[in-house]
Amino acid sequence: TEDNLHMTKEKKKKFKIRYIVIIMVIIAIAGGTFVAKQYFSTESKTTKLTFENIGKLSTQEVRCTTVKSESKDRKLFGKSIPFTKSEIIYSYDTDIQAGYDFTKIRYTVKDGAKNEKGKICVHLPEVEIISCDIDKDSFKLYHEDDNIFSPISMEEHNDALKELTDQAQEDAISNGLYDKAQENGKNIIKQFLYQGYDKEKYDIEFENDK
Repeated sequence: TEDNLHMTKEKKKKFKIRYIVIIMVIIAIAGGTFVAKQYFSTESKTTKLTFENIGKLSTQEVRCTTVKSESKDRKLFGKSIPFTKSEIIYSYDTDIQAGYDFTKIRYTVKDGAKNEKGKICVHLPEVEIISCDIDKDSFKLYHEDDNIFSPISMEEHNDALKELTDQAQEDAISNGLYDKAQENGKNIIKQFLYQGYDKEKYDIEFENDK
């Protein structure tokens, strides 16, 4: 019986040692997890979110008034024949919208370290023309001289209207259409992203894709 009692005490002693070892392992693992969270708190991920649901979005619109002149005459040896010239001078207003294809926008989120703000880097495609439409009701006629010897055909007139819209686009772009579209687009994207990310915890930066 004394041997049995000694064996029982040994078993209890071994059990206590194993129990203590298990507890220490659990504490060590918990402590290691805590340290990992404290020192390795940055995370990056690229996502598309719901930008695809937006599609192409106009962020700036401008109206241009463009004056167009069409003329046609008959020539002989490279010189215009008198009294054969047809001419028309008119203007149209053109509504031009510029913006982004939001399906091409990507952004990367990087969480900040302790006591530091994270960063959201938005990669923007190039600004593009979303629409360019002539307002047919805005037509103004300044001069018209139709000559039976040199009538202006409908095909020639349609080509002239295409040139008019191209000129309106060039004028709009040269007067800052793309710059304003980009500025407004950034504001829209910021408002969108800050619906899902805390403004106090993240800064937003923009980069243009090349």
